Amino acid sequence: MWTKRTERKLGVAVYSWAGCVRHGLPLCIGDTVHILEECGGWYRGYTVRHRGRRGLFPASYVQLKPCRVETDGPQELITAIEDGVVTEVTQVLREWSEKWKQLFVDRESMEVSSLWKVMHELLDWRRQLLTGTLTQDQTRELRVRVTAKIDWGNSPLWCSGSDPVRQPSPGLESDPPRRSDVFTLHRIVSGTGQLGLDLVPRVDGCMVDPDLLSVVALHQVIRGTLRKKDTKQAAAHNLHLALRDFGYSTGEDAQLFFSLYDAKRARFVSERFLVEIARDGASNFYNKPANNASTVFTDLGSLEQCSQLYLVVQVLRVGRMLPAESSRRPAVQRFRRPFGCAALNIGDVLCAGRTAEAGPERELTVRLQQAEERDFWQLHELVIRQASKASVISGQGNYGVVLSLRLLQGSLAQLRRDSPLLLKHSAVTRKLGFPDIIMPGDVRNDLYLTLERGEFERGGKSTGKNIEVCVMVVRDEGRVLEECIVSAGGQPGRRLYNSLILYHNNAPRWNETIRLAVPIDSFTGSHLRLEFSHCSSTKEKGEKKLFGFAFACLMDDEGATIRDGTHELCVYKCDDRHKLLNPACYLSLPWHTGLAQEPAGGNHHFTRTGRELVCVQTLLCSTKLTQNIDLLSLLKWKQSPDRIVETLTRMMKLKGEEIVKFLQDVLDSLFSMFSTEDGNSTQHSGLVFQVLVSIFSHLQDSKFEHFRPVVDAYVNGHFAAALVYKGLISCVRHYADQVSVAEKQEPLVKCFRSLEFIFRFVIQSRLLFAQQSGGQNEESFRTDLYSLFNAFNKMLSTSTEAATGTQVAMLHSVPAVFVQLRAVLSDIEIARRLSLMLESLPREAPTIVAQAKLAAMRTVAGSPLFQDQESRRLLLQTACKHLRHHISHGQELRLCTDLLGELLTILQTLQVESGADLHREVEIVSVYLLDTLTRAVLTLESSSPSAGGGQRGRLVAALASLLRLMAPRHYCHLWDEVGDSEQLTHFLLRLMAVFRELVTEQMFPKDWCVLHMTVNKLWLNYLTLSVTFLTQPALQLETFSEVKREKLLQKYQDMRVLMGFQLLSMWSLLGEHKGHFVPALVGPLLEVTLVPETELRRATLPVFYDMMEAEQNAKGCFKQVETELIDKLDILVSENKGDDEYRRLFDTILMERVNSCAPAWREAGVGFVSSVTRLLERLLDYRQVMEGDENRDKRMSCTVNLLNFYKNEINRAEMYQRYIYKLHDLHVSAENYVEAAFALKLHADQLEWSTRRKEQLLNLMVDYLDRGKCWEAGIPLLKELAEKHETKIYDYSKLSEVLRTMARFYDQIMTQLRPEPEYFRVGFYGQGFPLFVRNKVFVYRGLEYERIAAFTQRLQTEFPAGRVMTSLAPPEPNLLNADGQWLQICNVRPVSRDVAGLQGIEVPEKIRAYYLVNDIDTFRFDRPVHRGTVDRENEFKTLWLERTTLQTEAPLPGILRWFPVTSSRREMVSPIQHACETVQTANRQLRQLIAQHSAPGAPDNVSPLSMRLQGMIDAAVNGGIANFQEAFFTGDFASQHPELAAHIPTLKALIQEELAILEHGLKVHGELAPPAVQPLHRRLRQCFQQLRQSAAASCSLPAAADSPGPARLSRHNSHRRSGGGGGDKPSILSTPLPPVPNEKRAPGGAASSSCRSSRSSSSSCSVYGHLVAGDSVEDDSIYSRPSEWADSPGRGSLGSQGSAAGRRHDDYIVMTCGKGDGDGVPDRPPKRASDARSWTESPRLGGRRSQLSDWDPAAPPLPPKPPEKRHTTSVSSVTCNGVYENPPSLPSRFSKKVSAPALSSSGAEREAGTPPPLPPKLPASPAVSVKTRTPSPATVSLPTSDRGSLADSDTPPDFEPPPPPPADGAVSPEQGDGTDCETYKVLDTAQMRAYRQEANYKFFVSPGRICADVAGINERPES
Repeated sequence: MWTKRTERKLGVAVYSWAGCVRHGLPLCIGDTVHILEECGGWYRGYTVRHRGRRGLFPASYVQLKPCRVETDGPQELITAIEDGVVTEVTQVLREWSEKWKQLFVDRESMEVSSLWKVMHELLDWRRQLLTGTLTQDQTRELRVRVTAKIDWGNSPLWCSGSDPVRQPSPGLESDPPRRSDVFTLHRIVSGTGQLGLDLVPRVDGCMVDPDLLSVVALHQVIRGTLRKKDTKQAAAHNLHLALRDFGYSTGEDAQLFFSLYDAKRARFVSERFLVEIARDGASNFYNKPANNASTVFTDLGSLEQCSQLYLVVQVLRVGRMLPAESSRRPAVQRFRRPFGCAALNIGDVLCAGRTAEAGPERELTVRLQQAEERDFWQLHELVIRQASKASVISGQGNYGVVLSLRLLQGSLAQLRRDSPLLLKHSAVTRKLGFPDIIMPGDVRNDLYLTLERGEFERGGKSTGKNIEVCVMVVRDEGRVLEECIVSAGGQPGRRLYNSLILYHNNAPRWNETIRLAVPIDSFTGSHLRLEFSHCSSTKEKGEKKLFGFAFACLMDDEGATIRDGTHELCVYKCDDRHKLLNPACYLSLPWHTGLAQEPAGGNHHFTRTGRELVCVQTLLCSTKLTQNIDLLSLLKWKQSPDRIVETLTRMMKLKGEEIVKFLQDVLDSLFSMFSTEDGNSTQHSGLVFQVLVSIFSHLQDSKFEHFRPVVDAYVNGHFAAALVYKGLISCVRHYADQVSVAEKQEPLVKCFRSLEFIFRFVIQSRLLFAQQSGGQNEESFRTDLYSLFNAFNKMLSTSTEAATGTQVAMLHSVPAVFVQLRAVLSDIEIARRLSLMLESLPREAPTIVAQAKLAAMRTVAGSPLFQDQESRRLLLQTACKHLRHHISHGQELRLCTDLLGELLTILQTLQVESGADLHREVEIVSVYLLDTLTRAVLTLESSSPSAGGGQRGRLVAALASLLRLMAPRHYCHLWDEVGDSEQLTHFLLRLMAVFRELVTEQMFPKDWCVLHMTVNKLWLNYLTLSVTFLTQPALQLETFSEVKREKLLQKYQDMRVLMGFQLLSMWSLLGEHKGHFVPALVGPLLEVTLVPETELRRATLPVFYDMMEAEQNAKGCFKQVETELIDKLDILVSENKGDDEYRRLFDTILMERVNSCAPAWREAGVGFVSSVTRLLERLLDYRQVMEGDENRDKRMSCTVNLLNFYKNEINRAEMYQRYIYKLHDLHVSAENYVEAAFALKLHADQLEWSTRRKEQLLNLMVDYLDRGKCWEAGIPLLKELAEKHETKIYDYSKLSEVLRTMARFYDQIMTQLRPEPEYFRVGFYGQGFPLFVRNKVFVYRGLEYERIAAFTQRLQTEFPAGRVMTSLAPPEPNLLNADGQWLQICNVRPVSRDVAGLQGIEVPEKIRAYYLVNDIDTFRFDRPVHRGTVDRENEFKTLWLERTTLQTEAPLPGILRWFPVTSSRREMVSPIQHACETVQTANRQLRQLIAQHSAPGAPDNVSPLSMRLQGMIDAAVNGGIANFQEAFFTGDFASQHPELAAHIPTLKALIQEELAILEHGLKVHGELAPPAVQPLHRRLRQCFQQLRQSAAASCSLPAAADSPGPARLSRHNSHRRSGGGGGDKPSILSTPLPPVPNEKRAPGGAASSSCRSSRSSSSSCSVYGHLVAGDSVEDDSIYSRPSEWADSPGRGSLGSQGSAAGRRHDDYIVMTCGKGDGDGVPDRPPKRASDARSWTESPRLGGRRSQLSDWDPAAPPLPPKPPEKRHTTSVSSVTCNGVYENPPSLPSRFSKKVSAPALSSSGAEREAGTPPPLPPKLPASPAVSVKTRTPSPATVSLPTSDRGSLADSDTPPDFEPPPPPPADGAVSPEQGDGTDCETYKVLDTAQMRAYRQEANYKFFVSPGRICADVAGINERPES
């Protein structure tokens, strides 16, 4: 069995499958499948590529994947739970594979190869991501690489065929570049013939959800201009360098120095990094951890400035002076000599990794170049310029220096945390000087020394010296500092540093930079000393000879460190190092040429000449030391108070680097000078304020932006000037007042640019004072603030050109100032002040001021002020006013759209994240800006789509964001605001024009698919607007008076029609984009089509065909259109929209469109239109009866129609359940508790026991059934509950409660009195009735004790216009088509059904009574008809009955108290058959009454028995039996009606049976009658004797051995009253009641049964009409009404019907066959071949037989089987002359089990065994023929019109068609043509004897012309 799959519904095909089964779904490897159902090893579902095709596929061919199911139903959304990048790669590879195939076909070999490599690379990376074995760092890095590769592959540059690879630098072999940005763009849909795909935005590498962003933000994301909320952190860039191999052989050890060189500024920007190489030069001779073969160059700065950044590699060899001197012996001295140099441009490496935390690693090879030694200092410049002086080193077999470069982002601490393995053995090489961003926590104390050049004398030699410089740091006392000289990054500190040596060069240029890491406390009292030595080049000596020295002081006497720059040091001659042991000998000498007054000089220890000098360059990089004397003076201002003015003046000229080092100390000093301890100003306050402004200006520099936390820390933790706020406010106010008059505005600009810092100290000072004083002077403080704000407003209102810069600075500072004021003022007060300030600006302000104003508003929008609702609304209103002014005048549109986008994005975020109520905010924006934006979009000219639509595109994005936020009530408010109808019309037309241009013009690039789809959602808002316009009350003309309607139409026309056609024109403009608006537009367009205007409906209804076609083309079905349409129809029709005209138009127009276009989906379209039309019909019916108690029954019918529709036609479970509970509520309100329970059962059957809801429903149903006294229906529910509590949840407490309830139900069944309900047939004829009852027939179940009069009155109350018909004749066709209402009402008799398990047993009357009138779906009623001449003396001769059998849609009781009739069958009952039924019914009822008085505990009152006996014996009305004798027992009747003569013996037997019952009844009556009744008893005895004598004369029957007679009928199971046994004559009441023979269901579904209720309204018109109704007379008249005519066949036992053997008939032999004792005979007759199932297989309670009973109601009674032999064969039916005979009896379930042939075949017997083979064909007779029936060889029957057609048999009959019936006496039912009549043959004696011996069957022969010949055959000796 197929079961719905609820989880793990996503899979991937791992094998290909051809779908080689029925409904198979072909699969290819890699196909993604959605699984809907499963069964065994099979799945049912569809592939993602072809969603419209669904089928089966084996489960073993699919690998399941974890997924998330977001919605259920037709729009189910299944998303794989996996890495988003993996999904992205999968989609891209699928798209690229198609493009790759196309490139291959086009023979684009280069592109094919490149794309193939990239795809395989992506596959490998995808595999790594899926394994899950990577670390977080590796995963993050790999994702970045993957997205970069995807962006490169999708770039338009690649698609256009141009070479995407830049020209590499010398020595660089580059990968294809990655197109990258802060917001990377990915393409997901194939473009127009290109490899590029549509852009889908991603922020920070993650795809964004367009629904969570405003359209403006989405537009900014795609353009890469989205502004982040947080402060943008400047990224720190670092370069990782690793030496992979050194391919040169120097013959000696080598030193490789790596440094970064800025070619643009012609200077090195980093320290040097050193790698030492062993003498052999092979790569395996250096060890990475030991020699630090890798480093990180930190603080690269802005990458935009690194385009001319080079990596310089300088190689020195360490060994002998000359290479030729190399020998096997090691050198005595090791000299550092030049070898080669290389330069590599690293700009490409930096650009490739700028968007990721870690760029791709690049392995590069560089080659060394050489030049003359004297040019070694500039060899890197020669290499960069590719000068001819430099040449590649020749004679080297290897390829060069192999390097690995990689760009890293983040601080050094972050890199060590995120990539510990990468930096584990890497050295840190710092930038020379401070980085671009100085972090407050950085502590540095480095002095960089660069040995530039020297000039020395020859000293009397012809050749130059080999000069080496030895650098050291010496204390003043002569001690050399240890480990303070760092030669390169990553190297340990050393005591000395020796420079390289240039051979024979007296003017060497070294250009070597080292770092002096001198401790801070050692700077004072330390100096730098350079010792110069000549190095001999001879092999023997190899010594160094000192010839001079130079020194430099690190700090002067005032504490200032040596200044940065180049210093020319004086060279003093010295050839003995011992003289240098005492630095005091030379420290008094001038150390640089600037201090020397004369070119030459010295002292008695050292001398110098003016011709020798050495140039060094120093650079201090210290956060603790300063080179500025003025800064030191400020910090020590109290020591020199007379120099304060000079110091402050010079402080304003200081650089920011010096100030931020000592920021806290500087600020303390300044604030201590600003005011006195009591808060008064000093004489220096103004100058101090200027210095503060200068310092704050430095802090606004981006270089020091990270020092803001330092300021915050100082303010919060160290600032203690509690009274400075007064002075600061006064100074700022003074500056504001000077704006309008000052000529020099620079100081004022600095002041207002620094307002943020100034107010930071003002507010903190005020808070400190409030804490100390308890909040004193609060009013004074507020007054000062308000006064300052007024000064600001006055300043901003100034329109002089000179004040423009100051106003701009002020506006830039305003947002931060007002945010800080939140500490002392409320948000709403700040918002008011800010609004006043912005309003003070002149409307026609200069452009730069307007720009600053808009920028300030945008900043305020992102501030905390906008989070408060009240202040947000005030600020929003102010901003919208300014925006409207600028947009309407076309001013600063870029800034306006940025501001508006910021506002709308904030509102969208608030709505999505917090769900805030933004109704007022959206209302403000829409009122101020909607029309303005519309005008602006229409006014601006279109820009190039490639530019994102330009300014117009930004305006469209803003308009789209606004419309997404607007709700219908905003439009209504907008209509009210516009007011004038003409203005409103123009506004709507402008808005429509905008929408038209959005569709017709290419507003954005084609690959901006996401933005296109988002903007397309504007159409939803447009349609919402249109629907709101169309449905507004002012336009509903049909609600106005005729005069007003005509007046409006004449003046304005019907605006709904105009808008509707405008809507249609818009829809047609969508073209191929219509599918994007399904199903979102179904609801709005449906609402438009429901407008009650025929012309508009005809024009708009075809839109639904377009929607169906669009979705069919896109998805292969139109399920979404169907679902949405049905959902919306249910809602809209209930809102009183739509009518029957709309239903007809919908059906006609769409059906015609589907048929005329004849699409491939025509059949599905026709079904859809028909289904929706039927739904409309039901919804309209339901709407008409929604109100009023008199319509409650109608509401129930309509509700049932709807729930059946939702379940059976469209399978909408949620709607089905909704109407179930509506029906339940209606029943409960009407106290129809049984029907309410059955309604709940519909929902309970859909639930599983896993839900508690089912248990609750069952308990509620049990309660309802208890209140409705339908305990039999409640017992199965209690059993189900008991089983659950006992075997599933083991809740025995609930089990005991359930069992007690069940026991109570059983007790109430046996003890409680329950009235039997009446059933009524109601026909609703005429066009005046609603559709759901029009010209239909129903069977109603009456209320308790409700009779036909009360029911008719109730029905007339429900249909007051209905007229009750007085005839039961079928209505004429003209009446059916008339406009009125006619009701045809009559009683019907229920035909009970057999209940499984109750057959053949004694059933108590209480139990039997329930099943006789409940669970019934078959009903009967009779209509009297006279045929021929009516005998006034005896009307029974010509009185026929037209009997109608009705089959209802469902059994009663059910979910309604009425059900429609699904089929009906009519037949004619002859007068003699009617007489038989009447007598049989009287016999049965009398027998029951006698049994009641004969049973133990019988009632003492014998009046009912007396009345019944008197009515039957002494019939005063209708003549009694005498009329029957006169009418049917004469020879004339038999001769005139030979076809009815067969019923005469039956009637006689029934009369004979009646006499026997009367005789026994008189006997019982005599025993029970009290003395007062004995005279009546004697009178009855006398009358009975007369009746017997009269009957004996006319009912004499020939004696026969098998004749049962009344005495024989009572032999079986007799003596019920006496307990059995004895020799007394058994009572006829002891005769067992046989089971009722059931009838086969007719083709129309109708069935008949002989069971009926003994109710007065169901009694037939008979001679016993006043008595057969029951124990009491319920109607006013003893005469039956026309609707009560005709009774069903009686329920007398088979034994009471007299003997069937030896009776003569003029025409035919009527026979029944019973089984004999022979062997080899089938156990039972075979079933009819066409019988699909036995009646016990019926799923309903008790079931029904699937074929008509084999009994003819008019047949004579069959005799019981003789007691000495037992037979179990079924008794068959007998049919004569087209009238079937069915022996009446009670249902078989109420009969005591007896042996056949007294019983008809039961269900159990039919079930037993396999049907045996058919008997052999009977021989034919030339005269007459006897047909053997297929169902049973024991049946020989006469022609009948009630039997099934001969076509039901498997084999054709072998007899001729029957002759036509006689014209005068044939009886034919009105329905049927008699083609199913059968012809029978009459067998002669020999044939019958032979057949009996062969089949071992015994024949029972009815009266006939040859009865005497047959009687002998029945004689069989006993064995």
